[in-house]
Formats: sequence, structure tokens, C-alpha cells
Amino acid sequence: MAENETPLWEVFIRPRNGLSHKHCGSIHAADEVMAVQAARDVYTRRGEGQSIWVVRSADIIASDPKDKDELFEPTAEKIYRHPSFYKIPDEVGHM
Repeated sequence: MAENETPLWEVFIRPRNGLSHKHCGSIHAADEVMAVQAARDVYTRRGEGQSIWVVRSADIIASDPKDKDELFEPTAEKIYRHPSFYKIPDEVGHM
């Protein structure tokens, strides 16, 4: 990234307690404080957010889709980890 370029930040919003943060978009900001403020202004205009995470895009490391089999195939042998084996009571709600 060039010195005069404003960093790109990925924005994650948690809509309410008990739910997970979801990626909702990206913004440009000079630092993390400005990134949180800009994310609030852009992505929570109607008060739909409970929590905001911002992560500098350059700091995100992702797997390559062509490595999918190598990374995820071993989980097929561990079927006990699939949630279909567990009964969740209705009164538990969101998990």
C-alpha cells in the first residue's frame, strides 16, 4: 500500500446479544478509532447494531479455495462433530 493511501477496513456488526458478528462491508479510514466511527455512521444508521468490530483488510489471512480438500476433508471422518447428532431443546433459543 502506498504511504498516502487510506487503509481499508472490514466491518463486522453484531445485531443483538446472543448472535454472532456478521461481515457487512468495508470502509476506508486513517486509524481504528475513525474506522469504528465511520462503520457506526455507515452501517448502523437505524440503531440495528449492538457491537462493531473493524479489522484492517491487510491483516486478514485467508485460505486458498484450491486447498479446500486438504483443509476440510478430515472433518468428514468425525461425524460426531456434526450438530445433527444433538437434540437442542426449543427453550434454548439461539445458540
